[in-house]
Amino acid sequence: MKQGAERLIALWVVFVAIHALTAWLGWVYPSQPMGDVVLVYEPWATAAVSGGPIVGITETWVYPQLALAPILLVKAMAVPFVGLLGVSGAYLVAWAILVTALDALAFAVLLGRSPSAPRRTAAWFWSAALLLLGPIALYRLDAVTLPIVVIAGLWLVSRPALAAALLTIGAWIKIWPGAVLLAALIAGRRRLRMIVAALVVTTAVIAGLLLLGAHEHLFGFLTEQGGRGLQIEAVAATPFLWAVPGGSAGIEYSFDILTFQVAAPGADVVAAALSGVMVAVVAGILALAGWKAMRGAAFARLLPPLALSLVAALIVTNKVGSPQFQVWLIAPVILWLVFDRARAVLPAVVVLALCVLTCLVYPLGYDALLQGQVLPIVVLSVRNLLLVVLLVIGIRAVARTPADGRDRRRSL
Repeated sequence: MKQGAERLIALWVVFVAIHALTAWLGWVYPSQPMGDVVLVYEPWATAAVSGGPIVGITETWVYPQLALAPILLVKAMAVPFVGLLGVSGAYLVAWAILVTALDALAFAVLLGRSPSAPRRTAAWFWSAALLLLGPIALYRLDAVTLPIVVIAGLWLVSRPALAAALLTIGAWIKIWPGAVLLAALIAGRRRLRMIVAALVVTTAVIAGLLLLGAHEHLFGFLTEQGGRGLQIEAVAATPFLWAVPGGSAGIEYSFDILTFQVAAPGADVVAAALSGVMVAVVAGILALAGWKAMRGAAFARLLPPLALSLVAALIVTNKVGSPQFQVWLIAPVILWLVFDRARAVLPAVVVLALCVLTCLVYPLGYDALLQGQVLPIVVLSVRNLLLVVLLVIGIRAVARTPADGRDRRRSL
């Protein structure tokens, strides 16, 4: 009993310490890893509360509209700190506090009072991934959705309707939690409850947005980025990056979407084709998983690799390659470690490696990457190759999931 309490205390101490360290590193690392929070989110919040344009409501936005909720909440939380830290500093501190609080809530759900060995392993993995990925794991909207998905995933067995509602809320903040919801609908048994819950949340959100006047901007987040180019960190941009040192390709900054893109012959064609590729890959994974589910695959065996495969597919086939996308991979691996730890070791190790490599690219090596230096291109290329490997690992695990109907003990 005493040893169990000591283990639990150690997990919490490390968890809090890593959050504090990672939050502080955002202030000292190069390339402004918390730049989006202070340069983008805070101005959006200020405009909304001061009578200016409201993103997603009065103008088209790149994010689903519920993303505005944490942005505005942090604005309110920052008020007590403004006198001491100024507007920007106060907003950054408040953001770190909010994300840490949400993570702590999810961490508490994961561990409980007497966590099993798989749950302790998942907790250590989460802390390690956060430390290795660095400030980008905290100072982005994706950090708000991670604890939501973790809690929802852990509740899929006992509270499927509530879990589906949480995943739907997460998808209205950043789209990727919808992939985990799709995985749950395919792998689970109580699909009707989850579908109803998702529809109720979506209906409530849409009704609220219509009342606020967001008519023509309601689904702008689905079309706003349709014409964007190929971001330099995207997997599909890797071959073009190798042409940059020789001068046959370049890196340009887009002021419309605030990101660096590849400028090279054929890059726009690849970017335009990726949406179709994404749909095809996701559809293929869902078809494979659906076949397994119909043959009786156990929920605990099918859900984690399916969720990871779908999330990895969204990253690998994306024209955007933002470093915070690696945050998406943490939740499916946590669930895999909890539900089926023996088979989760390899994907967990790969995700930790991806966290390290991503931090080396951004923020640590980003200036050199923008200059077209070879070393950061090598690191980014290895990172992107490893993303493809992770996708293969996930699909392979889905394909190898037993589907003879004998093990339904942990099915929904």
